[in-house]
This record gives sequence, structure tokens and C-alpha cells, in this order.
Amino acid sequence: MKQFLFLFFQVWFTLNAAQAGSLLDYLKQFPEVEDIQEMTPNSFFTEAVQVKLRQPFDHTRPESGTFLQRVFISVRQPDAPVVLVTEGYTAGYGANQGYLNELCPILSSSQVVVEHRYFGQSWPIPVDWQYLTVENAAGDHHRVVRLLKPYLTGSWVNTGISKGGQTALLHRVFYPEDVDVSVSYVAPFNFGVEDGRHEPYIKKVVGTKSQRKKVEEFQKEVLKRRATLMPMFRKLVEEKQYTFNAGLDEIYDFCVLEYSFAFWQWGTDPGQIPSTKATDEVVFAHFIKISSPDYFSLEGLERIGSFFVQAARELGYYGYDTRPFRRMLTIKTAENYLERLFLPEGYSTEFDETSVLKTKAFLETTDARMIFIYGGNDPWTASGIIPPARENFLRIVQPGASHGIRISGLDEYNKRMVTDKLMEWVSIPEMAGYN
Repeated sequence: MKQFLFLFFQVWFTLNAAQAGSLLDYLKQFPEVEDIQEMTPNSFFTEAVQVKLRQPFDHTRPESGTFLQRVFISVRQPDAPVVLVTEGYTAGYGANQGYLNELCPILSSSQVVVEHRYFGQSWPIPVDWQYLTVENAAGDHHRVVRLLKPYLTGSWVNTGISKGGQTALLHRVFYPEDVDVSVSYVAPFNFGVEDGRHEPYIKKVVGTKSQRKKVEEFQKEVLKRRATLMPMFRKLVEEKQYTFNAGLDEIYDFCVLEYSFAFWQWGTDPGQIPSTKATDEVVFAHFIKISSPDYFSLEGLERIGSFFVQAARELGYYGYDTRPFRRMLTIKTAENYLERLFLPEGYSTEFDETSVLKTKAFLETTDARMIFIYGGNDPWTASGIIPPARENFLRIVQPGASHGIRISGLDEYNKRMVTDKLMEWVSIPEMAGYN
């Protein structure tokens, strides 16, 4: 019966799509599509709208309640390929007329940007963390695809960056037939709340030996100067009105520990590291530029606190190696720091490895076509996807690159590898109006 109903609605959607002249007309037919707003399209597209799609709190229990999820849809032509951006956080940038995912000009595609549940304007109310699961997020994307496919009839490619790359992968794990190709950028695949692979990667792999030593020496220098730098640290915190779940001495320690991860993640030039003879002001300015206490603040959690709930429950995260600094820290251990510093007050959880095991099994057996792109100096690459050596997978690690690596930043050989696979896997019809 379920299969029959699914086929019935697919035929119904397709017939209605054929009758609808524009995307706007098509969307107006569906009661679950609310707050439809026309946008001025990027010159690359012909039509653009922002909508709120009514989604269930729990896709396995429709009676659990519903919320509105923000979606941005930009059409090149109805039978063009479609790039589905599975954003891992807020997607406010989708309202920016200038936003164009880099895959769109490569594939001459339309673009759909979906804001992640529990971020931006896409919050279930009242807030109940039990519904923030990777399976429910995948269900959100599945319903977006099912809604739009009868109108946007070309090949579909889902994609995302970092947590969004995880989201694209997990969408494919739960609904492998929704899209034809996945392109995940710098997507981690962590095995626990403190995965354990990032610390040795920072210590032994990123940069050169001398550069890694320079980073560690700077961290030690900041700890040595605690007495003179702490007044600056306290003044900054007071001026910014930051508050924390720990005392300032501990937050200072965690900023030092975070420094090496942040330094390599964002591709900072080691030449920018001040010498040990630099003034306190110069050392402090560089320290805060790379590892600001804002990251640990309760004010920062108002923007991305939902992510840490997901990290603690299913997505995992990274730990800190305190051994080089043990005698200089005020904290006795950095273990369980995510729960202590980042989780909502009164909330605790245990890591559920169900989706990890499901993803492992999926990668071992699937013929889904997937591309994974990483930067060699990005600590997240330590826990990146290493797929089986099969024709349906392509994994690129760009030497020396950071978390900001994209197709446009690959060297010519790697760029050709990616674009050739896309051209092979994605059907791009010859259509009037294509550049």
C-alpha cells in the first residue's frame, strides 16, 4: 500500500509539474509549502524563490509536530541538473543574489539551498533535542527532493562543506536514490566525541616539522606569558561581554589548546607567528586572531550551539593533546571538554554510533557515485572519509591546502580529475540559453 501511494503521488506531482508554467506556480499547489517569496535571481538563473517547507519533527512519527524549514530555490532551466546544498548550519546566504555554488557553472545547473534544522530560521518550537538527529535531517532533504524532482527533472547532485559535507553523505546513506552524485568538501567522519585521530595528525602530518615546532613553541610562549597576557585577555572578554561555562584561567588554557587546530584548519601562514622576542601586544594580537575566546563563549553558542549537541550525540568531534603543555596549564585534563563547555545547561547525552556503523556499511557496499575533497593541512582530514578503491568513489587530498579547499583551489591535475568525473556522471542536456 505504501509503495502504491508513493507511486500515485509521484505521478500526481509529475502531472502537476507539467501543467505548472513557473516554479512559483508549481510551489503554490502544495499546502506544506508556506511563505513563498520571489527573489531577484542571480543572472545565472531565470527564477528564484525562498520558501518555508513544513517538516515533521520526527519523520518516523508525523504526529510529533511540525516546523518550518527555510529553502532557497534558483532555477536555470527545469531540465537542467540540480545542485542541492545540504547546509549544515544556517543558510541565510541563500537570500544573497550573488550566491552561486561553484558546482552550478561547472554543471550548468539549478541550485537548491536547504537550511539545517535547529539553525537560522528553521527551528522546531518548542525546542526538543531528541528530534535533532542525522536521520531526521536526511528525512528533511528527502522531502525537499521528492517535492522538487517532478519540476526540476535533471540529474541531482547533493553537496556540502564541512558539517554540510557530512550532511550530504548522511543524506545519501539514508536515501541513496535521491541524488545521482554527491560532492562532499572537507567532511569529517568521526568515530566518537573525541575521535583521537586529529591530535597525532597535527603533531606529525600538517605542514613541515619546523612549522609544527614553531606552532607548539608559540603555544608554550602564550602560557609562559600568562601573567602579562591575562589582563589583556580579561579586558577583551569584558569589552566583548563574553560569558563562559568555566573560569577565565581555564578558558585561556583552552584557547591555547585550540590554537594549533584553528591555525592549520584555516591555513594560516607560519610566517605570521610572532617570535618569542615579540612584545606582549604583538603576541596577544596574533593569539586572539587565531584562537579567540568567542569560540568558547555562551554568546557564540547562541549561533552554533545546536552543532555541539549533534557532535555529542552522533557526529563526534576532536580532542586536545595536553601533554606538551601539562605543567603550564591550570586545567588537569581536557577530556570531556565538549560536554562541559558547549552543551546546553542541564543537557547530557551519550554518543550513539548507530549512524557511524550505518555509514561504514553503506560505503563498503554502495555503488553511489561520490566525490570527497580534502586539504592536506586541514586537521579534519585526519577523520576524513577513506572510501574503498572503486570506480564510484573519488577522493582528492590537495597537498598543503586547508579547510577552505574547493574545486577552484585544486591544482590542475586534481581539478581535472574532479571535473572529468562530474562530466562522466552528470547528464547535462543541450539547452537553449546555456552558456
